[in-house]
Amino acid sequence: MNAHKIAIPSIALLPLFSACASPTTLKGYQKELRDLREQVSDLKSERASLVRQRDSWETQLAEANVVITGQPESGEEYPELDALGGVDVFRQNGNLVISIESSVSFSSGKATLTKEGKKTLQTVAGVLRADHGAGDYWIEGHTDSDPIKKSSWDSNRALSVGRAMAVLHFLVEECGISDDQCVVAGHGQYAPAASNKSKADRAKNRRVEIVVHAPGD
Repeated sequence: MNAHKIAIPSIALLPLFSACASPTTLKGYQKELRDLREQVSDLKSERASLVRQRDSWETQLAEANVVITGQPESGEEYPELDALGGVDVFRQNGNLVISIESSVSFSSGKATLTKEGKKTLQTVAGVLRADHGAGDYWIEGHTDSDPIKKSSWDSNRALSVGRAMAVLHFLVEECGISDDQCVVAGHGQYAPAASNKSKADRAKNRRVEIVVHAPGD
């Protein structure tokens, strides 16, 4: 048999993978690497800017919804809760809402209940057991729109979850509320009760709400 000769393309002989690149080639690679790093840095900055813009729009939308929907409908009176400072009771969408201002329950930027906060929750728990013992309790934390600065929490949402969890633990461990009746949520600044344009309105937005739902709702 005649042996077949295999033609090797001349390009295969080029030192494409040579371990010893020329100084010019090496400088080219280094420039490409610098350019790629700059592109990555620019993309990260752009992403951070878009996230901030998204958060700003969500906050503005939430505040606009407060203006559109107006104030919640009034509910029945609870003299024992009305006697407490910083507690508001109303009905919204058919559910009883007990709103506790954070100034009553927590120090600024903290999620540890104060003595006054514990006393307030004991009274709230008494109302829940006496009048809504079969209900489900949605414990929802809220903050204002001011960004976190001097706090161990990474974000307003994380702080709102931490505060809601503190309320849950106290109600369950100290007040005899059943854990399986409770749901915890942290809304951060995205479900305000008022605009964030004034100090008084921002104080209204810093709160924990206990929303009483009918069983299985």
